[in-house]
Amino acid sequence: MTAALRTEALSKSFGEFAANSDINLSFAAGARHALIGPNGAGKTTFINLLTGVLSPSGGEVFLRDERITHLPQHARVKRGMTRTFQINTLFPGLSALESVVLATCEREGRGGVWWRTTSDERSAIEEAHEILSRLRLDRDADTPTRALPYGKQRLLEIALALAARPTVLLLDEPAAGIPAAESAELFQVIAQLPRDVTIVFIEHDMKLVFRFAERITVLVGGTVLTEGTPDEISRDARVREVYLGEAQHG
Repeated sequence: MTAALRTEALSKSFGEFAANSDINLSFAAGARHALIGPNGAGKTTFINLLTGVLSPSGGEVFLRDERITHLPQHARVKRGMTRTFQINTLFPGLSALESVVLATCEREGRGGVWWRTTSDERSAIEEAHEILSRLRLDRDADTPTRALPYGKQRLLEIALALAARPTVLLLDEPAAGIPAAESAELFQVIAQLPRDVTIVFIEHDMKLVFRFAERITVLVGGTVLTEGTPDEISRDARVREVYLGEAQHG
């Protein structure tokens, strides 16, 4: 089976500092795959290489069978890869619905058309309502983004990413800054996204990782320490030593 996303010897150095070194990873279609590791492990650098925010020092990135190593960010989005960030990037003055409609129009190359001026945007409005409903934001459709609780703002950011109709969705700490009770709810919503979307996420909360990930890759010092199922990772002595802590599993 062709991987939805894979890397070959992907590397990034900043001067003498190797942030990522020879990373070979493959993400299966429909995967729920977590990237974990201590601070400075190179997780966000790796996501930035996947999405084109950074250019690699070496190695390759493939989206399905297509080599996309040197494609710009917008071209990767057009091919089906979208992401969220540690800090949300939203339109505070627009409602949730307006924001998602704008994102759907942008996907179709009509981002400069103000949606309320033409009936041609009806399909975009219907699609936006569907996306908001999928993320349990339908009751907040007319709420200004700035008035949404932070947890719902994070969900709205995922809604904007889904409006691009991705095959691969990269989430960089989607629960950052959200209270524990809300973060579990956010991940429940993420877990219910359709399987035609491959999800790769960075997360520091190990309870969330072991509850929602089906495979886990552990990065340490910019390289892959190990990869496996949650059960395999939880029993790995090297992982406990460098990251999880003996007490947490002992």
